[in-house]
Amino acid sequence: MATVAAEVRRRRKELRMSAQDLADRCEEIGHPSPRNVIANTESGRRANLPLVDVLVLAEALRTSPICLLYPVGYVDRVQRLPLQHSEPTWDAMRWFTGDSEDFGLEDDMLRSFRAHVRHQRAALAALKGEKHERRKAETAPNRAEHEEAALAQADYTERALEAKYRLRSTHAFIRELDHIRALLGLADTDDPEAMPLIAAMLEEVGDEKSPLPDVEETRRRLKSGQDLIGRLTVSEWLDR
Repeated sequence: MATVAAEVRRRRKELRMSAQDLADRCEEIGHPSPRNVIANTESGRRANLPLVDVLVLAEALRTSPICLLYPVGYVDRVQRLPLQHSEPTWDAMRWFTGDSEDFGLEDDMLRSFRAHVRHQRAALAALKGEKHERRKAETAPNRAEHEEAALAQADYTERALEAKYRLRSTHAFIRELDHIRALLGLADTDDPEAMPLIAAMLEEVGDEKSPLPDVEETRRRLKSGQDLIGRLTVSEWLDR
């Protein structure tokens, strides 16, 4: 809270805004924060600062919310959480944004989406480069420049194909994660036996490298007490 308060004040002065200017801008955004509230925030007299206020203040101050929470370059150390020892601001920010390497499986989806964006940018850059070099090859004034541009074009084409392959792999991985989460979501908190059954099913599917089972079929089997793994028997099929 103290870090956010100090950064709001620093950023406001950097923009040469008065407290009233900032209050007016918050009201324009649609979340009024009167001048006295701004003053209490900056002075630290305000005990709590809701997340929505941080978001609106960041918008009003033309910055990112993360820059108010963890002002890298302006504050050396911050508390990641209340009642904890301070740590380098950069490390705390990476924890908040999910960039820290100390995460487990719960963050596979975040990493996958970031990889997707990275591969997409690489593909677009390669396609742009390929187009540029193709044009150079077509308009080259001599054989040497034509061959040089053609080689560069081929290199960009290879990069584009590689990025396209990685994009497809990332898409497939994201879809699989969605599927796994949907299956895990079938476990009712009131049914302690459901999660081990689903976990065992996923483990066997992984060992056999089999396709993930249908979510609705798994839901039906779970509710009826049937084995989650294996093909339908004739009697099971007739009971559907």
